Amino acid sequence: MSQALHIQDQIAPVSFKLFASDFDAFTKALGDSYARWGFAVISDHGMPQDKVDAALAQMKAFFALPEATKLKYKLPVAGQRGYTPFGVETAKGATHSDLKEFWHVGRDLPPGHPFRDHMADNVWPDAELPEFHEKVQWLYDALDAMGLKVLESIATYLNLDRHFFDPTVNVGNSILRLLHYPPVPKDGPHIRAGAHEDINVITLLLGAEEAGLEVKDHDGRWIAINPPPGSLVCNIGDMLQRLCNHRLPSTTHRVVNPAPERRGFPRYSTPFFLHFNSDYLIKTLPNCVDAAHPDRNPVPITADDYLQERLREIKLA
Repeated sequence: MSQALHIQDQIAPVSFKLFASDFDAFTKALGDSYARWGFAVISDHGMPQDKVDAALAQMKAFFALPEATKLKYKLPVAGQRGYTPFGVETAKGATHSDLKEFWHVGRDLPPGHPFRDHMADNVWPDAELPEFHEKVQWLYDALDAMGLKVLESIATYLNLDRHFFDPTVNVGNSILRLLHYPPVPKDGPHIRAGAHEDINVITLLLGAEEAGLEVKDHDGRWIAINPPPGSLVCNIGDMLQRLCNHRLPSTTHRVVNPAPERRGFPRYSTPFFLHFNSDYLIKTLPNCVDAAHPDRNPVPITADDYLQERLREIKLA
């Protein structure tokens, strides 16, 4: 069982209403949270709750299907589309796999697009769940749009043009992951998600019904993140950390197993991993390098090369 601290004002929520009413205040509050924690909580996200709930209902319905049915949607595309069963993903350096299964939705590309050679078409369980495609695609699109707004703020905080990131992610290999962590009947070596950092640019996560998300602070303490209803947890990924020379950190986090009284309950969550375009060259921003902060990654790398390298480390490629 986790011994994480629960600090009342650990990560103060920032209302998304400020985005329109006071963008500068929104940017400072969000950016300061990222600079301190690598994480921020965005309240009042404004996405219609009935549509969010409809997508979540479809997710739960899929994971309730028989195992043989779900396995029909397991594809040979390194886990980047369709279904990934239990016992596959393993945190970098970990011995035991995570206690989770998941479904991936990626970006749809038009015929002939050059990225189609590594960004596969989505699959959908239309025969079993005819509303899944529509409801879940809505959630993908809503989180993709929200991610662009967050990146406007991050660009401004980094003294870049407000829309600096728009052309860097417009056809990015962004992934919506529908996650199911089953009940945990007893203590064991596996946990729901081992300590890790996210690979991508930023991650947006709707608040989960069950607790478990923890962030590792500078001093090694684990801090529990329990966002209020109607909130998004948004964190910096390794690609953005690399781009900005660690000015905004990609922080280690995990999902721990539940307390004994909650072991009989599953946990569901829907992280959206926003990615750069595959050919975007991750090259340290000049304004994030100075005598006190030398370039930590002087050799640039394309987003797709970096992604593939990291996917191999977590056994998804």
